[in-house]
Amino acid sequence: MQGNEKIIVGLDIGTTKICAIVGEFLDDQVNIIGVGSHPSTGLRKGSVVNIESTVDSIKKAIEEAELMAGCDISSVYVGIAGSHIKGFNSHGIIAIKGREIAEADVERVIDAAKAVAIPTDREILHVIPQEFIVDEMESIQNPVGMTAIRLEAKIHIVTGAVSSARNIVKCCNKAGLEVCDIVLESLASGQAVLTDEEKELGCVLADLGGGTTDLALFKDKNAKFIYELTVGGHNLTNDISIGLRTPLPEAEKIKLEHGTCIPRTTRNGDSIEVPAVGGRDPKRLSRGILAEILEPRVEEIFTLLKKELFSNGLENSFPAGFVLTGGSVVMDGITEIAESVFNVPVRIGQPDKVGGLKDIVKNPAYATGVGLVIFGAGSAECRPGLKEGSHQGLNTIFIRMKQWFKDII
Repeated sequence: MQGNEKIIVGLDIGTTKICAIVGEFLDDQVNIIGVGSHPSTGLRKGSVVNIESTVDSIKKAIEEAELMAGCDISSVYVGIAGSHIKGFNSHGIIAIKGREIAEADVERVIDAAKAVAIPTDREILHVIPQEFIVDEMESIQNPVGMTAIRLEAKIHIVTGAVSSARNIVKCCNKAGLEVCDIVLESLASGQAVLTDEEKELGCVLADLGGGTTDLALFKDKNAKFIYELTVGGHNLTNDISIGLRTPLPEAEKIKLEHGTCIPRTTRNGDSIEVPAVGGRDPKRLSRGILAEILEPRVEEIFTLLKKELFSNGLENSFPAGFVLTGGSVVMDGITEIAESVFNVPVRIGQPDKVGGLKDIVKNPAYATGVGLVIFGAGSAECRPGLKEGSHQGLNTIFIRMKQWFKDII
């Protein structure tokens, strides 16, 4: 990104793969100009467990993206996920005393709403304004210019473990990269695959990654609820490996090439070749057996997501339906199972809001990476990067929140 501020790079550090997406922001249009991907072995359930392996994978993904894009990459927008991610609502009130509400008042009321006790081992990642209340008028998106006695704000605060965020920054820094911002992966994916109508009416996005399933509920154009389930595509791969008695790498290939979740849809005589363990001869098995292995696990994932949504009173908050994305949603029949669990329309979400190499990235596996590029394009500029051991990036939430608010109004 040397000397070209219009080049934006999204780095999706996942449990199974690390993906770098290079985008060029020109005339309000994001064009993808480079893609790099490399298997990831240094993460577990979204958190870094091996620094050196993660750094090596980041370097190789970045090198591949640099070759395709023909540029040098020095800073990135990076995604974060994992069971340590938590979200909660907060409420703030300030006095206006009968004058017009200014932008400074909006910043002040959001500041009051986020003045809550946060444990020392956690860091605020996002402050998302939900709505404003002017005197007793609710559901106001932009109160600037209105006359009021008092102003209230409802916000959603997303926090993560300080250690997890700093380990991600450390890995990027060791790979020679600065981090412009850390973004929750489910919010980034929503930027790439959801329509404005879906976010306005109310929909749920589920990003089935390798180590986690990231859930976010959008309504009135804002994220209302987030949840991280520590069950993902790796669990499906592990089930195949055990059930078919095949090595994990082969189980992953079988899942991607032949994965199906509904036994009744498999044809009689439809078989797959399954490599054996220990150099034994491969065997041919019915594809229906694979479906019988995957169906209960996929149904379990959606049932756990439904339980979490319903326990929070959100069962009627997504009339626009359910959107599935992520590398694990390529299996046949996955939308049918989701529809049977949630009883709402379900579709597969693919990034389609970009130009350039859009045919390459029009794949659910690239949703987070493309979303990170779109998120970066919506920022005023790429801020000075995070350096490991520095609080600069992790404490820029107030600046980020102000810019985010300006973008939505």
